[in-house]
Amino acid sequence: MWCGKNKAVTFSFDDGTTQDIKLIKLLDKYGMKATFNINSALLGIKEKLKVNGREVDFNKVNPLELRKIYKNHEIAVHTLTHADLIVADDDTVFWQVEKDRQSLSNLSGTTVVGMAYPNGGVNNDDRVAKIIKERTGVRYARTITSTYNFDLQTNLYRFNPTVSWTEDVMYNLIDDFIAIKSDKPQLLYIWGHSFEIDAKTVDIKKFEKALEKLSQQEDIFFGLNSEILL
Repeated sequence: MWCGKNKAVTFSFDDGTTQDIKLIKLLDKYGMKATFNINSALLGIKEKLKVNGREVDFNKVNPLELRKIYKNHEIAVHTLTHADLIVADDDTVFWQVEKDRQSLSNLSGTTVVGMAYPNGGVNNDDRVAKIIKERTGVRYARTITSTYNFDLQTNLYRFNPTVSWTEDVMYNLIDDFIAIKSDKPQLLYIWGHSFEIDAKTVDIKKFEKALEKLSQQEDIFFGLNSEILL
């Protein structure tokens, strides 16, 4: 299915913070592919964020460096301003998504077709998904609801990832995925935020060992979200 392989791995990281630069170096080292979901109206803004009892940098990448930073990966929508789409009216949903998509397409020199819903908790519903599907150029949109399995899904506009990289169960799932021998397509989809490295909610050394293990598997395709889902 994916270059003749039935197993695929993809990664997705939100918010476009400067920690993406360090993370991308690690992903590139092991031949991994990721999609980075960005708020175009917030690019270049410098902030602090308190996570896990730590104050970490929450600085957004410079818009002029977008192409260079993400050249080996995919850029996708995260809404213009990290808006809560559940409470927004229909036109605001359209504007937040499609304007972000157009801005990111212009900045990156690519045609942006993907998306990840912003904010925690319940951050999507059927109404929002319908607007995105019918009124924007987005062709898939990821939630933050972990499935903890590898089955493919039919609803690409409320697509659930396998697991967050902040969850310890991710490492067991990686081992399970490597061990699978299946005739049907299987997908391991891992998501997170690169600033979680600084917040110490991710053990980056342990994560690197998992990447190394994955990279040694000849029966797995490593691709961008769009390459795998579309």
